[in-house]
Amino acid sequence: MNGSTGCSTVLVTAPDLETARKLAKAVLDQRLAACANLIPQVESHYWWQQRQEASQEVMILFKTTNEKTGALEEKVMTLHPYETPAFVELEIKSGSIPFLQWIKDETSKS
Repeated sequence: MNGSTGCSTVLVTAPDLETARKLAKAVLDQRLAACANLIPQVESHYWWQQRQEASQEVMILFKTTNEKTGALEEKVMTLHPYETPAFVELEIKSGSIPFLQWIKDETSKS
């Protein structure tokens, strides 16, 4: 399979596991993603307010459809404690057909 699958992985960082779990639950409750992988102890280095910073964060990988990313972003931005949360959509160009179908099936349920 090559080209557009209609699915994306969205990367979001959170300050701690509790926040990441809250975001994942809220997103999954509304079927804005089929899955949320939480990867704790991500060491982030970045510029913030004219200074270099470093912190421990949790990376969340949401599996969703392209059509759900707008609503997913809105939900994350509403609930996220950061002033400028990371929200990066990576379109899935190819992948396992059954897995991609699972994402579509799970996000289409109400």
